[in-house]
Amino acid sequence: MVSVGAIRPEPNDAMAAGAFRSFLQQFRKNRLGVLGAVLVIVIAAATIFAPLMITHDPTRIMVGPRLAAPSLDFLLGTDHLGRDTFSRTIVGGRIPLLVAFASLGSSLAVGLALGLIAGFGPRWLDNVLLLVFDTIRSFPSIIFALAMIALLGPSLASVILVIAITSMPIYARVVRTQTEALRSSEYIAAERSMGAGTARILAVHILPNVLGPLLILVSMDVPSVIAVEAGLSFLGMGVRPPTPDWGAILNDGYSYINQTPWLVIAGGIPIVLATLGFTFLGEALRDIFDPKLRKDL
Repeated sequence: MVSVGAIRPEPNDAMAAGAFRSFLQQFRKNRLGVLGAVLVIVIAAATIFAPLMITHDPTRIMVGPRLAAPSLDFLLGTDHLGRDTFSRTIVGGRIPLLVAFASLGSSLAVGLALGLIAGFGPRWLDNVLLLVFDTIRSFPSIIFALAMIALLGPSLASVILVIAITSMPIYARVVRTQTEALRSSEYIAAERSMGAGTARILAVHILPNVLGPLLILVSMDVPSVIAVEAGLSFLGMGVRPPTPDWGAILNDGYSYINQTPWLVIAGGIPIVLATLGFTFLGEALRDIFDPKLRKDL
C-alpha cells in the first residue's frame, strides 16, 4: 500500500508549479500590471454579467425626462431618447471586447500560419508574402478601414474584418522573423539529421517559441482595437443603432454636450479604463517574459 506521504508530484508538474509561482511573484511586483489586471477583470465581469447589473432595458425609449442628470432611478442619467445611460454603458462594453478578441484572434491565426510559411518556406514564397504584408501595411489603418466599410457597409462583421486584415501583417512579420532565426539553429539541424519532418519541427520546436511574444503583442494591441472600434462607431460606421456601444454613446454625448456632460463621461471613461487596463497588463507581461526587459537582470 502506498502511503499518502509517499505520493510525489511528477517532475513536469513540479516545474510547471514553480514557474507559475515565479510568474505570480514577478507580476505582483509590477503595480501597474496588477492595476491593469484588476481593470480588465472588472470590465470583463461587467460585460459578462451585464444582465444582472443593468437597471433598465438599454434599448427601450422611455416616456419621461430626457438628457436627465444622474438619480437613484437612472444612475448615469438618460440620453436624448430617454434611455438609461448606465445600462447602455454596461451593455455597450460587449461590442468593443467582442470586436477586439474576434478580430485579433482571426488575424493572429492567419498571421501565425502565413508567418510560419514565409519563414520556413522557399525564398520566392517568402518574397511574395512579404510583398503582400507590405502592401497591406502601406495603407493608413483608418483610411483603409473607412474605405472598406464604405464598400461593405457599416456592420459589426465589417469592423471585425477590417481590423483583422490590417493587424495580420504585424503578427505575420513577427512570426516570420522568429521562424527565420530558429530554422538555422543547431538543434533544428540536429532534428533534421534524425529524420524529423517539417511538420514536427514547426509544431514542436518553432511554434512554442513564437507563441509567447505573439500573445504579448496581441494583449498590447487590444487597446488600439478598442479605440478604432469606438472611433468607427463614433463616426456612425460601426454597429447600427439602437445597439449600445461606447463609441455611439460618445457620439450622442458630443451632439448634446451643451445640454449635459454625462453622456460624454459615460462613453469616454470606459474607453479610457479599458485602454489603460490592457496597456498596463500587456506591458507587465512583456517585462516578465522578455528577458531583455527584465529589471532583475
